[in-house]
Amino acid sequence: MFITLEDFKPVVDDKTFAVINQQDPANVERATLYAIEEISGYLRGMEPAKTGIQPYDIQATFAATGGDRNAQLVMYACDVALYHLISWLPQRMGFEIRQLRYNRAIEWLESVQAGKVILDIPSVQPDPENPAGDDTNAIKWGSWKQNKYEY
Repeated sequence: MFITLEDFKPVVDDKTFAVINQQDPANVERATLYAIEEISGYLRGMEPAKTGIQPYDIQATFAATGGDRNAQLVMYACDVALYHLISWLPQRMGFEIRQLRYNRAIEWLESVQAGKVILDIPSVQPDPENPAGDDTNAIKWGSWKQNKYEY
């Protein structure tokens, strides 16, 4: 998995983490999956035409382990996962700090999506059989030039 239990240690202490995940590893796994999907949505939403950046390879990025992962992406993924874990707690104990870190993670992801921050993660490689990226099955749409019948 992209995020391990060790990755949470710089972000939250062990006692707090035990309370947040309610001593249930399934909660951590579920929150981690939610976080990865949320982050993936931001990375998928990049528009290469506007940013000039090749789209990121989401599968390769989140399949990476250990030192092959982008450290900042791991940290923000932990923050997002902890935010989801906190939201499941009664009375949302410790919610303020988690919300601040979550908001910072989302701001950073929006900057990545806008092309202001460029990540050192794999990008989608062009298809060798179609290097220009032209879609041969594209649907052409539009209309003829408007006629003006004014006499």
